[in-house]
Amino acid sequence: MRVRELGRFIRDQRASARLSLRKLSKLAGISNPYLSQIERGLRRPSAEILQAIAKALRISAETLYVKAGILEERTDAVDIAASIRRDSTLNAKQKQILLDLYGSFHTGRKAAPKRAKVRKVAAAKRPAARKATRPTSRPASRVTKARKAPVGRRTRRAG
Repeated sequence: MRVRELGRFIRDQRASARLSLRKLSKLAGISNPYLSQIERGLRRPSAEILQAIAKALRISAETLYVKAGILEERTDAVDIAASIRRDSTLNAKQKQILLDLYGSFHTGRKAAPKRAKVRKVAAAKRPAARKATRPTSRPASRVTKARKAPVGRRTRRAG
């Protein structure tokens, strides 16, 4: 029996999906204690329960069936390229696009692009900050005095 392996796998998938036990049990439509027992390897779930858990986790039910020992793991290799070529519902251009795309995942793998090198410049080599000069022709003291309001004058309103 692979009940413990299955329970660990479901727990790992739940953790990677960032779901709590309660949330997964609600999404799968099974009780919280039953799901807990499955995860701890105490209960062997039926195919229907596994299908509900797989749907809630958004993974293949076949994967859970293999982990539970209900199905044997596939060992035969499927020739995807031959299947695409045989498909009568696709035209020649569509077939070529699919074959190119499929091939890019298997044969045309490129290394990650290299990052551009950045030269580090020492702080001493940076030019010193220049002092800002005022574009006015008057001295600074006159500018501040001219902006101040006269102190003794008050204006009266006509009443």
